[in-house]
Amino acid sequence: MDNQNIPDNNKGPKMNMPRFNMNWIYAIAILALGLLWFSSGGPENSSIATKATYTNFKTMVSKGYASKIIVNKNQNMLRMYVKPEHIRDVFHKSAKETGVEPYLEVEIGSTDQVEAFINESKEAKTFTGEYSYENRRENDMFNMILYNVLPFVFIIGLWMFFMRRMGGGGMGMGGGNVFSVGKSKAKMYEKGGELGITFKDVAGQAGAKQEIQEIVDFLKNPQKYTDLGGKIPKGALLVGPPGTGKTLLAKAVAGEAGVPFFSMSGSDFVEMFVGVGASRVRDLFAQAKTKSPCIIFIDEIDAVGRARSKNPAMGGNDERENTLNALLTEMDGFGTNSGVIILAATNRADMLDSALLRAGRFDRQIHVDLPDLNERKEVFMVHLKPLKIDETVDIDFLARQTPGFSGADIANVCNEAALIAARHNSEKVSKQDFLDAVDRIIGGLEKKTKVMTQAEKRSIAIHEAGHATISWFTEFANPLVKVSIVPRGQALGAAWYLPEERVLQTKEAMLDEMCSLLGGRAAEELFIGTISTGAMNDLERTTKQAYGMIAFAGMSEKLPNICYYNNAEYQFQKPYSETTAKIMDDEVLRMINEQYERAKRILTEHKEGHAQLAQLLIDREVIFAEDVEKIFGKRPWQSRAEELLEAQMRADAERMAEERAKELEAKEREAKEAEKESEA
Repeated sequence: MDNQNIPDNNKGPKMNMPRFNMNWIYAIAILALGLLWFSSGGPENSSIATKATYTNFKTMVSKGYASKIIVNKNQNMLRMYVKPEHIRDVFHKSAKETGVEPYLEVEIGSTDQVEAFINESKEAKTFTGEYSYENRRENDMFNMILYNVLPFVFIIGLWMFFMRRMGGGGMGMGGGNVFSVGKSKAKMYEKGGELGITFKDVAGQAGAKQEIQEIVDFLKNPQKYTDLGGKIPKGALLVGPPGTGKTLLAKAVAGEAGVPFFSMSGSDFVEMFVGVGASRVRDLFAQAKTKSPCIIFIDEIDAVGRARSKNPAMGGNDERENTLNALLTEMDGFGTNSGVIILAATNRADMLDSALLRAGRFDRQIHVDLPDLNERKEVFMVHLKPLKIDETVDIDFLARQTPGFSGADIANVCNEAALIAARHNSEKVSKQDFLDAVDRIIGGLEKKTKVMTQAEKRSIAIHEAGHATISWFTEFANPLVKVSIVPRGQALGAAWYLPEERVLQTKEAMLDEMCSLLGGRAAEELFIGTISTGAMNDLERTTKQAYGMIAFAGMSEKLPNICYYNNAEYQFQKPYSETTAKIMDDEVLRMINEQYERAKRILTEHKEGHAQLAQLLIDREVIFAEDVEKIFGKRPWQSRAEELLEAQMRADAERMAEERAKELEAKEREAKEAEKESEA
């Protein structure tokens, strides 16, 4: 809001004056030119003029066609205006085509001769109009300038105006016109503290923060390291999946160090003009050297740092490669103790050029991975601060319910939970709101209005019960949390698991997971007699996992201990022969069929329990792990995650019992106090 109406103690009240804007000047200039154009008789309003010889002029005057004659002595010219009734006789056009006062321009030799002829015509009464003299040299000069020069001035001015507008729309520090297109578009913060972000705002990532803390120490006290002969690292590359906080870490470094911070994206170097990217790189480093010590942060550097092609004709981009060459040169072009440190972030480090990754340019690669259980708890504590939560919310339980979530995903969970609570008109966000938010993000929005026949509903229930049954009776399958046949997003049903966070995956664990994925299709074939398209996603995941085990992890009997992973970007040939590809296909088919038969055996052994589970799903639509335990009994193999889940459930039950006991005690106390008051 503007504060212009607030009175000043020294100068009195300020008036609401319009702010100065160059557009007003442009508008006034255009209006003035328009007025001059039309007021001076522009082409739209002017009458037609035609050249004629002096002989023709005398003939037309003798016939009585002239209405007015004006002689210009300076130019030895005269204008003969034609009467309206004779316009067609002279010009062979109508009055609408010639204008109101069309005239003839006649070059004369002597004004005396013309004057004598006019006097004779007046005596003969062939000319009765006005005869006068004028001096039009200055006026003609003005008209010539107006009609011939000013339109070009106007067009050039309009072109410059639009080019300034185009050039100013995002030049950042580079200026505001088209000539500054090669300037850097980086946003500069004079002090990193202006961002308001420190390491306290970055939850988790203890290892990454420890590595990056040294960069802050370098910037704060470089003498400490240079005295021992050490060199300050030139750059650090933050590598990790999307949403893990790479950009936040870079801003926290600037906030902690309190030095100027240049921030831009790798795509800002890319432009349709040739040479602009390299020019922006040079300008960025020139600005950084003047602000030393400082930090340059390039987000998504893979946009400009992708590996250069050995064969430019096969997909190479000369402009991008020129920009990368300029970046490589500039990173080598300043001294190690200049105080300029480069931070960059990417989630595609395998695509970067090897020359960019070498020591001396990016001395360190800091891996920012997905948060583990304890780190997710820290992230939840950060994002729960602005929320109004009740006593049912357990941060430990929420952290266990979100395996594989990034920091951005957890922030989204907290926001969705608050929205769900507000939708239900709740005063605080509860545990159930968070669980609904997790389900919403993983599976999508519930579609309770989706119309399904009873046969389709039964088929989905049998399919999901098959997943639940197989996961219950396989040792390394993830523990079940709940099963639902309520459509969500593109899925008609879903099963939620609580996966253990294993650093290494064994072959047995991957086969158990594959068997669990095939449990839905196996249940359809056994208990319905037909198969459907409902298992398409399960089959896709199973096939990818099988190929990964055989081609990359070396878990095949016929191709053991061999990895065919190839990271060459521009290589279009497979790193194995067609014979090996046939062996891979056969091994994948064998592995999947074995697990499919295994799933059918397990379902056949527990078909009664599976039928009860499917019927329970049809009746209730959503069932939980305790419902499965009532049907099948305790799971033969209990994982650490399940123990934690059971412990949490027991703790929740104990807390609820304590709360009920306290409520009963409070009610009894109130009743006794009410009795005493009534007796008194």
